Amino acid sequence: MNYYIILYILGCVLKFESAFLLLPFLVGLLYHENAAYSYLITAALCFLMGMLLSSKKPASKNLFIREGFVTVAASWMVMSIFGALPFVISGDIPSYVDALFETISGFTTTGSSILNNVEALSRTGLFWRSFTHWVGGMGVLVFIMAILPLMGGSTMNLMKAESTGPSISKLVPHVKDTAKILYGMYIALTLCEIFMLCLFKMPIYDALITTFGTVGTGGFGIYNSSIGGYSPEIQIIVTIFLVLSGINYTAYFYILSFKFKEAFRIEEVRWYFLIFFSSVAVITYNIRGLYQSFGESLRHAAFQVASIITTAGFATTDFDLWPELSKTILVVIMIIGSCSGSTAGGMKISRVVMLIKTIKKELSLVVHPREVKKIRMDGHVVNHETLRNTNVFFVIYFVILLTSTLLISIDNFDFTTNFTATVATLNNIGPGLAMVGPTRNFSIYSPFSKFVLMFNMLAGRLELFPIVVMLLPSTWKRK
Repeated sequence: MNYYIILYILGCVLKFESAFLLLPFLVGLLYHENAAYSYLITAALCFLMGMLLSSKKPASKNLFIREGFVTVAASWMVMSIFGALPFVISGDIPSYVDALFETISGFTTTGSSILNNVEALSRTGLFWRSFTHWVGGMGVLVFIMAILPLMGGSTMNLMKAESTGPSISKLVPHVKDTAKILYGMYIALTLCEIFMLCLFKMPIYDALITTFGTVGTGGFGIYNSSIGGYSPEIQIIVTIFLVLSGINYTAYFYILSFKFKEAFRIEEVRWYFLIFFSSVAVITYNIRGLYQSFGESLRHAAFQVASIITTAGFATTDFDLWPELSKTILVVIMIIGSCSGSTAGGMKISRVVMLIKTIKKELSLVVHPREVKKIRMDGHVVNHETLRNTNVFFVIYFVILLTSTLLISIDNFDFTTNFTATVATLNNIGPGLAMVGPTRNFSIYSPFSKFVLMFNMLAGRLELFPIVVMLLPSTWKRK
């Protein structure tokens, strides 16, 4: 284990976090809030610690997959530990455990909250709370790679550990250029939504907060009613950008490169739209009697499906009051999630499609034992390593899901609450059902259960492997 390179990169992460913290500081100055200075204090602390860790470049710049996993997992933990401090210092969230829960929920784009009254937070705190979504959406190490050279070609192991999906490939030959392209598209989508929301008379502050939660697929809002208090036009715009944010960014790269055939050949994207439109159709029909018109039913159904499948967690209505069929569909798409290579959480559609194809292949071999059949995605044969990683992912996923549900059941809440709380955090959704539904929060849980759910949020955002690898004693042995 190359500890020196890990510490060096952690130092870089902290220096960038200190820069990020200056944004809410400026917002606080703009609104004349004393809470602003808590962000300046934390920024100074992050910068000093970052300088200390990165003052000496490591002699060996080798960054293998093991170091990549540990570095990414440690970076997200360190960011969250320091990112929670301003909430405590300012008094917005006095309990450090609760502040850490809220911060991890922000960085991992989960959107689960312990706040009973969101509107009681300072504007400075609300800005930082939602800006963590935007930072965590594409990944802070991807952002750093787009600006700094870091460790050359070996940084691909960082991108593999932080990016979403069963396999990661470079859009262009160099990792740094790939990172620049990804963040370029991410920023472009962000600016487009801000412009559209402002065009429809949303205040600029609200537009920024809403966009951070939409494009980052996080779901933190500034009102207790989430998006429900805004006009139908605003809700439609947010729906559209939620759907766009759940698409594999490789498709956007192909479109921008005028490779339209390659974009439409991405099987995962086709499945994504099929699941989205079929879910909207069924739920619209199922809830048609709950609203005054078909148009209103369609709007709420489309918004909630978009919000849940992209794991954003926004709400325009209390979907916990919907019929059981609609709620079941929402739980299913909670688990499936959106496309790999997007900012969304969940298992990812590509993994589910590969699992279905693997089952189909194995059943076919029972009938035709001598048959030679390869699993293909987008016209290409899926290699054995990707299939093995996908199968292991599902095993680890369900072990964590069941274990976490068992552990938090110590608090003695009903099964629906506990199960959907685990699903919501492990898949980075935000709200669950029953006592953690869209109009409620996670403050009901004990500190122990909150730590279990925080683990789930980090594991879900980092696609399980980096967090699990950190728990293995063999990971920390020097070669």
